[in-house]
Amino acid sequence: MNSIKRTAHYTLINVAYFAAYSGVHAYTAVFLLERGFSNTLIGIIIALANIFSVLLQPMTAGWIDKYEKFTNRKVSICCAIGCAVSCALLYFIQNFWAIFIIYIILYMLQMIYQPLIQAMNFEYIAAGDKINFGLARGLGSCGFAVTSAIIGKLLVNNDVSILQVVNVLAFLIGILALATFIKPQNLVDATDSVVEKSSDVEEGHNSFFSFTGHYKMFMLFVLGGTCLFFAHNALNDYLFQIITPLGGDKSVMGTMVMVAALLELPAMASFAAVEKKVGCKAILMLSGIMFTVKTLLMLVAPNLTVVYISQACQIFAYALFIPGGAYLAEMAMEKSDKTKGQAYVNCAITLGGVFSALVCGRLLDVLGVKAMLSVSTAVGAIGTVLVIIALKNLKLNVKENA
Repeated sequence: MNSIKRTAHYTLINVAYFAAYSGVHAYTAVFLLERGFSNTLIGIIIALANIFSVLLQPMTAGWIDKYEKFTNRKVSICCAIGCAVSCALLYFIQNFWAIFIIYIILYMLQMIYQPLIQAMNFEYIAAGDKINFGLARGLGSCGFAVTSAIIGKLLVNNDVSILQVVNVLAFLIGILALATFIKPQNLVDATDSVVEKSSDVEEGHNSFFSFTGHYKMFMLFVLGGTCLFFAHNALNDYLFQIITPLGGDKSVMGTMVMVAALLELPAMASFAAVEKKVGCKAILMLSGIMFTVKTLLMLVAPNLTVVYISQACQIFAYALFIPGGAYLAEMAMEKSDKTKGQAYVNCAITLGGVFSALVCGRLLDVLGVKAMLSVSTAVGAIGTVLVIIALKNLKLNVKENA
């Protein structure tokens, strides 16, 4: 297969997804504050959406691993359609509680299909397709960055409803890209005996307790990742509230989000080459440390310059964790658990969002920004320790090229 063409197609899927992710996730507080929601209620919305997605992600992955009629691509398309419809409704609907419910559904659906896009990549690569995952994922972050900057500018002179126009367009592009991203038939035919989900394939560890018992260190890594993403989500979800006392506004926020996202590209694009030299575990350990450094810098920041430096840490934190977590799940999982492995890594991100939303929204309303950032830094530091312990003791089914 043409590697450039296939990588470009997979890149479009990522760009569309993360363009919409910017409008839905990065600007959650901006949209909902304008619609009359308090920080506490915003936290509850984010928490409920994440809780539901945590419950549904492993379940959905289990269906895909077990049943042939469910595929990563088909389920992703269904989720994207649901997201597009939700955004269209948010554009027209003004009712407070209707917005509350729809936003939960929107946020939840988008979280569910993120690990499926990643699993689809490794599924196609295992079948012999040629896709540069790191480059495609890094350019996806560029899509996030550019969209964030555009939205920041648009919000200066437009109502927050403009967010939903951007979101719908992004989701429609994503649906079209997914619908046409079909595994080449010659690869399907050549690998049917390998990937066919039939009765002679190992059942896999579909229950939470079975999976946890079999992959103890991997799940400790997930727990550590949850703590890291508690801190990460605190910064992302409440960046507007963090920078406002320092003189920032919506436009500054858009620029900051863009800077952080653009810096992800070089790290993600070069990930495969670096992983071959130093190994996935070492990269993820560095990532865990830099998550805490980033949050600590945000805590002590006396001005917007230090906030920009904190955002620049993205290149060694989030930008390494995302492809690193995907590679780790692929290396650590048995064949019948690979989609679930991707789902559980994403659960770390999602659960971090749950606890961050529940705690940080309330901390902001009651004690203010500094208290919220202090708690986030402490939780992130715990996550760093857990991730390092887990990675030191985790055995991989596929050896690293270190």
